[in-house]
Formats: sequence, C-alpha cells, structure tokens
Amino acid sequence: MNNKNLPSKSMKFRAKITMTGVFLLLFSGVAANFFNISVIKNKEYQAMANEQHFGSIPISAHRGSIYDSKGTALAKSATVYKVFLDPKQFREDMESLQKRIDKRAEDIKNGTYKPQIETTTDAEGNEVTQVIEDALPQSAEAFRLEAITLLTTKLGITAEKVERAMIAENRYSVLQEQVEKPVADEVLDFFNKYNLVCINVEEDTKRYYPQNELAAAVIGFTASDGYGLYGVESYYDDYLSGTDGRTISAKDSHGNELPYRYSKTYPAQNGNDIYLTLDMDIQYILEKYLEEMSTEFMVKNRSCAILMNAKTGAIYGMAQYPSYDLNNPYDVVDPKVIEELKTLNDEEYSKVQGAAREKQWRNKCLTERYEPGSVFKVITSAAAFEENLIDIVNDRFYCQGYLKLDGMEQPVNCHLTSGHDSQKYQVALTNSCNPAFMEIGARVGKEKFLYYFDAFGFNEPLGIDLPAEVKGDQKNPEEFTHVDLALSSIGQCETITPLQMITSYCAVINGGYLLQPYVVDKAVDEDGNVVMKNERTVKRQVVSEETSAIMRNALHTVATDGNINIKGYAIGGKSGTSQRLSETKGGQTLVQGQQEIASEQEYGSSYCCFAPADDPEVILLVLADMPDKENNGGNYYGSKVAVPTARNILTDVLPYLGISPQYTDKELAELDIKVPLLEGSVEEAKATIDGLGAVAEVIGEGSTVVAQSPVTGSSIAKGGTVYLYTDPSHTVDYTEVPDLVGLSPQIANDSIVYMDLNYVATGASIHRDGAVVTSQSIQPGEKVAKGTTIILEFSVASGGD
Repeated sequence: MNNKNLPSKSMKFRAKITMTGVFLLLFSGVAANFFNISVIKNKEYQAMANEQHFGSIPISAHRGSIYDSKGTALAKSATVYKVFLDPKQFREDMESLQKRIDKRAEDIKNGTYKPQIETTTDAEGNEVTQVIEDALPQSAEAFRLEAITLLTTKLGITAEKVERAMIAENRYSVLQEQVEKPVADEVLDFFNKYNLVCINVEEDTKRYYPQNELAAAVIGFTASDGYGLYGVESYYDDYLSGTDGRTISAKDSHGNELPYRYSKTYPAQNGNDIYLTLDMDIQYILEKYLEEMSTEFMVKNRSCAILMNAKTGAIYGMAQYPSYDLNNPYDVVDPKVIEELKTLNDEEYSKVQGAAREKQWRNKCLTERYEPGSVFKVITSAAAFEENLIDIVNDRFYCQGYLKLDGMEQPVNCHLTSGHDSQKYQVALTNSCNPAFMEIGARVGKEKFLYYFDAFGFNEPLGIDLPAEVKGDQKNPEEFTHVDLALSSIGQCETITPLQMITSYCAVINGGYLLQPYVVDKAVDEDGNVVMKNERTVKRQVVSEETSAIMRNALHTVATDGNINIKGYAIGGKSGTSQRLSETKGGQTLVQGQQEIASEQEYGSSYCCFAPADDPEVILLVLADMPDKENNGGNYYGSKVAVPTARNILTDVLPYLGISPQYTDKELAELDIKVPLLEGSVEEAKATIDGLGAVAEVIGEGSTVVAQSPVTGSSIAKGGTVYLYTDPSHTVDYTEVPDLVGLSPQIANDSIVYMDLNYVATGASIHRDGAVVTSQSIQPGEKVAKGTTIILEFSVASGGD
C-alpha cells in the first residue's frame, strides 16, 4: 500500500480543527437563533402561535351614563345595530333565487308544482288544512330593485351606496351603523322571507341625550367610534369608556374552534357613571332666561350664564345661547350660516360648515375671551383695599367727566360726561366712575396690579374639569404702560373668559379664596362604588377676610341702589358695559359718550351678583356679548340687558335652592298679595281680602260670590283691589291699560288705581330716588278685565353700566 497518497498527520489535524470550527460556528448560530426566538422575540412568536391556535371574540364594554346632581339622565347608551352586506354571498343568493323562480315557473307549466300544505288546529280542536304558496318575486332583478328601495328608505342611505355594496369584491360592506332594532329586524325579515343570508347585523351601542340641547356645551358628545369629543364626554372619557373584554378559544389544525372547555372569557369592565354638580332644573332656568335676553336684545355673538356655589366652586348651571341638539350635533344651528351654505360650492361649503360646527360645539364660557368692563372694577377695588390704599371713610375721588393721561390720544370719558365732582369710594363704585377707578388703579401701581391679575387667576387656566379652557390675555410687564394700567383698572385693556370673571369675583366676596371650579361631583362604578370624587379645592387665598367683608358690603350697597331688588333677599352685585375692542373693526378708542365710535363699536353687557350678601351661597354671572344697540333704542348697557336677566334667574333659583327669604320690616309691610279662591258669602270674602291688606269692591246685589277679578293665584300689590261679582248673569267689566312707561312709582300707582287695575313691581325698589317704570307686561291701549294685574318693571340710572 502506497502511503504517499494518504493524508499526513498534520493534514488530519488541520482538517479536524477546520471541521470543529465549522461545527462550532454552526452550533453558535443555532444557539443564537434559539436565544433570539425563545428570549428576545418570545412575545412576538408567542403571539403568532396564539394567533394560529386561539381565536378571539371582542366583548364591548358598556359606556357609563351621565347624570345631573339629582340623578336625571343626561347621556345614556343603548343597543343598536350595524347592518352589513356580504357582496359575494349576495350574488350567490341572487343566482340561487333566480333558479328557484325558474324551477317554480317550470313546475307550474308542467303541472308538477306542489304547494306546501300546512295543518293546524283551531280553537275547537278541529284540524284545519291550508295551502301555503311559495311566495317568490317575479325575478331576482325585481327583488334586487325592491331591496335597493327598502334599504335606502329604511337605512337613510343612497341607492348608489347600496349598488356599490352589491358589486363589491369583498365579503363585508357596511350599509349603515347605529340602526334601531325595529329597523334592523325589518331589513332582516325582508331577506329572510326568501331564505337569503347575504345580509346580517352586528350589535353596537348608540349614545342618547334625553335632554337634547340642555347643557350641551357642558355634556359634549361622542364620535361614531364611541369616544368622547367635547365636554364631560371627552374630559372623563377614561372613566366613561370602560375596558373591552374578549373570549379566547382554542382552535384545531384546521382552524375550527374546539369545545367550550378550551375557551376562556375575560369579561368587559363597563364604564363608570358620572354625576355632575349641575342641576337640570337650574340649568333650564338659566337657558330659558338667556334665550329670552338674547332674543329681546338681538345678541349678535353669544350669551353666557354661570351659577356657582360661592363656597366650594361647584357649578350648578353653565349655559350659553345659542345651544345645539346633542343627538344631532353635526346639524348647523345658526340660521345665517344655513342660508349662506345654500349659496356655496362644495369646497367653500365644507370649510364654512366645519367652522360653524366648531363654533357651536365650543363651551363659550371658558374658551372665548372678552373685555370685562366695569365688573372688573371689583378686582381693582379688592387689590387697593388689600394694599391699604383706600380709606373708605375719608378718601374722595374727583371726576370732571373724563380723564386724559399723558400718552393717550383721546380722553377716557365717564358715562356722566358732566362729571361726578368729588365722591367717596362707595359713591364712585355705585356710579361706576371711570376716572375714579383709573385713579385707584394708579394708586395700586403697575407691579402690584399685575401681581393681583396673576393672583386672581387671569393668567392661567383655572383647571375646571372641561376641555379647551383658555387663560386671560394681558400685556407682559415689559410692555405694560401707565396708560395700560389706567385702562386695565376699568376692565378695558385685558380680555378674560366668563369663567375667570366669576371665579375671581367669587374670591373677592367669599373670604378671599380662589377656588378651582368643577362640574363633576363623582364617578361611580357598576357596583355603586365611588371611584372618583371632586371636592372644594382652594388654589390660594388672594385677599384677606377683612377686604372681602368690605367688598361684600360695598357691592350690596350698589345692588340695593340698583335694579335687582328681590324682596326678602340681600343681593350684592356690579354691572358692566365694555367696549369689545377685540371684536371691533379698526376701533381702538376707549371712551363712552362724546368720543364714542359709532356703528362699528360693539359692547359686552354683563352683571355679576351673589346672595345672600352677608354670607354668599351662590354667585351668578350673566353676559350678553354684543347686543344690537342700533335696534334696541340704545339698550346695550349691562344694567338694562344683563341685570333683569340675573334678577329673573335669582328669583327662581334662590327659593329652589332652599335659601329662605329674610324680609325687612319694610318689605313685610309691602309684600305682594297672592289672591285666594273667594267662594261663599260676600261678607266672608270681604273679610278674607281685608285680612290680606287689600280692598274688596262688590259688583252686583247678590249675597254670594260667583266670580272674581283678579283670578285665583294672581298677585297684587298691598292695598290693591279685588272685584267680587255676585250676579250669576254678570258680564265682565273691561278697562283700558294706560301707558305707564317713564312714570314715577306714585304717578304710576295713581294711574293704575284710576283705571281700576292692579300691579306688582319688579326691578328697582319703588322707594329709590329716580325710579321710573321702564316696561309693563300689558301694552297700552289693550282692553282687560277690571282688577287685572300688570307687572311693572322699575329702574334707576345706575352708573351707565
């Protein structure tokens, strides 16, 4: 054997080393790959394996409901259905249906058609046999056309959408979502009667808002996918939405689900219910009077009203006008925009429609700013008192009707252009004197003024539990001049939100505490457990209890001298009429009276008030943004527009909240009389009326009362007259209503008595100097029954605001 051709030992050794290296390299690769699969990408491959071996069916969580503070439902979810078509199955169904139709026609022609025989038992137990015809359409095409008509009619979709679905190259075409059960059943029955399986439904949920437009801006609404878009629905979406569950089931090698014992269900965790601090009865009151104000004074922009607990920051009502229907949120409600949309092309239409929707959805109490005007003088005052810059007894402020500072192009006028002369602080506040408060602002100084602007929360969102809150706007310290200080002191340089105004005002009168406002009281799970609770949150104390007491007393005096008299209730308040420079085309002049910019200038009319004045429980802000001054006879002042609305709201709300009236002796002596039902003898009726402090006048010769005027339940002033009719065949005596507007209380009373009428007074106290009738509930010249009550509103000149 020739050993020369055999590998040498060194060659064998090198071969072993090489092979060992190769195998080691291969083993390392396998080990590395194994480590990558089993450790690094474990979850990924496990998910892939589960996908092959397990099936998953989602279980939708039920969205929580929203309730007001007394449990009235504001938002609820109900079961609805998604109707969908299987296009491929539809075409197969049409072929099968046509074959059945052709077979039936052929059987009838050949005489081999056998109708179905059904035997039933009647009420007496006898068998009854009837023929069941095989009801089929004339053709598959006839059925298709009938189906298109049914689906478009019942589902509210176009015929084009149905036809596209019928020819689609997929197995799942959604025709309509959120379909009510009766409609879904009707659609299914239409197809089922021919044993067609191409159409089906899936269970879904739909959000309902039982109160429609009430508190729409606070509640908000949900998108088609169920998530909250605006308001509480958005802010508390995590609490409301819950967590979906699912059923996991094992599958065999062919993808078929294995028996139930191989499945596991993870139940859905339903969303929590939300309870608001809002009371829908109070909300209704706010919205009712807000709409009346907006309509009467033709408010161009927005009207807002907020009623808040002065001690906790809880919002009882937050309203804006116009509102919108939460069940149809995408419908534009502004009639002007609706008319404009009719004239636009598709591109312009989409743009204008989108902007209009966004505008109506916004909560304008906290997302839109305005110049506060004279209501802000309350903040300027509080800062000055806190810094001991005003001696309420001895200090006097001079007003010559205007004030012009260095750097001003034009003077700032007072509403009384002839001037108030020398006045103490309380008189200056009641007069809402611009020069006086510009002087007070100068005393506070730029640095301190901006400090209190921050402290009262104007430079920050207040943190209310609603989305999109904005902060106020004020010049930064480097740009803030002495002219800016003067204008800011009277509420004309800064812009703030209505929510900031009422919250800062609340801090002035509640002891100095800036509160965080909130609209949600609590969240409750499906077992009744409270999972979240909002409570009083003090952001900081801005002014002292002493300053707060001074301001409460000063504002009570302003209200007493003003037009918000409500018998039995001590009210404090301040009105404001601001020039809306941020909304005025090119207008930059801040004046009233002589220098007023004409038709371009828009105004904001507002009133902020609280009750009871000595220990406030509630605080209210009313804003009419841009009342139409041209068509209202000049009635755009806060005292004329916002104050009567605030008075109406408080008249209804205070008793509702259980805040009892506390009458003074004078008020008790002059309380209006509620006329009772007067039956029986004339003498007994006269005694009843006399005991109430009214006068009885008998008409007729009978001894028994058969009719009365005013009718039962009417109110009349103390000393008014009730007419008693005693003749069964009596006819009503009529009188003519006089024109009472502009008359003093005494002359109005004399005119009422002379015409055999009654009245009740609202507005300013009839004992105030300068009080006159500004409106009457029944127009002059109307014929009414003797004794009819006319509601007279009295007003006094109140600082022009």
